Amino acid sequence: MDTGAPTRRELPQSPYLAAVAGRKPSRIPVWFMRQAGRSLPEYRALRERHSMLAACFEPEVACEITLQPTRRYEVDAAILFSDIVVPLRAAGVDLDIVADVGPVIADPVRTAGDIDSLKPLDPQAIAPVFEAVSLLVGALGEVPLIGFAGAPFTLASYLVEGGPSRHHARTKAMMLSEPQSWHDLMTKLTDLTIAALRGQIGAGVDAIQLFDSWAGTLSLADYRQHVQPYSARVFGALADSGVPMTHFGVGTAELLGAMSEAVQRGGGAAAVGVDWRTTLTDAAARVEAGTAVQGNLDPVVLMAGWPAVERAARSVVDDGRRAVDAGAAGYVFNLGHGVLPETDPGVLAELVCLVHSL
Repeated sequence: MDTGAPTRRELPQSPYLAAVAGRKPSRIPVWFMRQAGRSLPEYRALRERHSMLAACFEPEVACEITLQPTRRYEVDAAILFSDIVVPLRAAGVDLDIVADVGPVIADPVRTAGDIDSLKPLDPQAIAPVFEAVSLLVGALGEVPLIGFAGAPFTLASYLVEGGPSRHHARTKAMMLSEPQSWHDLMTKLTDLTIAALRGQIGAGVDAIQLFDSWAGTLSLADYRQHVQPYSARVFGALADSGVPMTHFGVGTAELLGAMSEAVQRGGGAAAVGVDWRTTLTDAAARVEAGTAVQGNLDPVVLMAGWPAVERAARSVVDDGRRAVDAGAAGYVFNLGHGVLPETDPGVLAELVCLVHSL
């Protein structure tokens, strides 16, 4: 498959692409992280016949799951249904995605020998993902498609810890005490992430988002020294793609400036996702000039009843407008993290209508 920069499809009416590029959108764009998934009954019905990993590697299934929320909600972007550990699996890492746990690694990576044994990603190993992208580009019409990958640090944390972790103790220990091993691991994971994203871009995604879910466990100094250079290399390697790029992490208030520096290496439209702990106005003051902001309704609010949802959403939209006034290049409405499984899809549908009406 050709993983070079393709001719981009033109979506001049897209509010999402306008906002992240710093142009004035026709309405406040809205999409939700994890908008496809366990909150949708049609997703749960489909998953009765397909495991999580199997669904990621079956193009028609991944396409259908990606489309499900676009049918229910008038969201302004779709995000590819996949998982950040799919490239690891395709590169030969023995792992599974366990229900109510997350990715579990059979043989954690903890020695120089373990790191040496990690294989580079052959893009053909995730060809089904790229095929799903191609199917979606044809099915979505004027709705842009966001591709994504896990950032090197978050992938490293899963590999070293063996699965989700609260304190990331083993990961930080390697980072701080074994600098050469850490560099070797992060270099391999950076190359893997670049290959995965280049393939998605080559297949036709209209934008990308890099998830550094666990970067918020780091101090700013450690992030700048041990993590930012690798994330920046991901964005820099894709600078010729012409697609907007977003960088997102949880609990990253103190890192937003450094994260925006990394995504700006992409050389084009850049955005930073903001979780609910930080105001968008404050985020706008922290990020580099020319960076859009995305966020940041607390996902738990969606289960507090419609009056609470409406109050909080209006407040977030007002904050987003202030962020733009304060210098952010644009604003995209989203949650501060992913949709929770218990969320009522009807509330999400009402929320989309509300944001668009504002």
